[in-house]
Amino acid sequence: MSGWAVLRREIRTSLWLWLALTFGLFASLLLGQLGLLVLRFQALPNYLVVHDWLGGVAGIIRRTPSASDALSILLEEWWIEIGSMSYVYGRGIAAWSFVLIPSRAAVMLVIALLGATIAVLLRALRRTCPLSTRLAATAGAVGGTVMAAMASMTITWVVCCAAPTWIVGLAVLGVSVATAFALQPLGFWLTGFGLGLLCPIILALLSRLAGRETKVAASVSPQFAGMPS
Repeated sequence: MSGWAVLRREIRTSLWLWLALTFGLFASLLLGQLGLLVLRFQALPNYLVVHDWLGGVAGIIRRTPSASDALSILLEEWWIEIGSMSYVYGRGIAAWSFVLIPSRAAVMLVIALLGATIAVLLRALRRTCPLSTRLAATAGAVGGTVMAAMASMTITWVVCCAAPTWIVGLAVLGVSVATAFALQPLGFWLTGFGLGLLCPIILALLSRLAGRETKVAASVSPQFAGMPS
């Protein structure tokens, strides 16, 4: 049986678990950013804004002559903003916020799908795969998930900048602002590396599952070779 067929079978067999893990991990990756801000600043959000994302995308496409420029701009278009407004400075300024950007949320969804798939495959191999192998796969999956998710964060802090970016997360966690900005160009590569780490783990687990079934089939076949038809 091919690896793709094994993958479809395992997901179909554990469909509800796979969906629950995907939704749970996706929600955790998004809400975790808001939780990080609440814990860091010891304050609950006091405002929520739902932006006209579709209208903004339509306006960008209509008003930007260059297709490549339009794409780069609309990928950063805001949809939902949740944060803390400070009124120390007159009419108020957003001290910090979590911003839901559909393009970044799509990356988080891909991370969640890959993570849920790894969990389902590890469950299928729990009785035949050595513990050391399962632990190594789990550690790699956690590392890839954290790396890709951190580099895809969309939070703001007035100390850093108004734009939602992953380096704000570093600054919130205690990294100096100068160091965080120096690391900003690495965000794309860290996301790619994290996702690239998850995919080979899935392929390796599928290979083990397919190999196990091939061995079982080979051991069963001789038992029936001499039986009359």
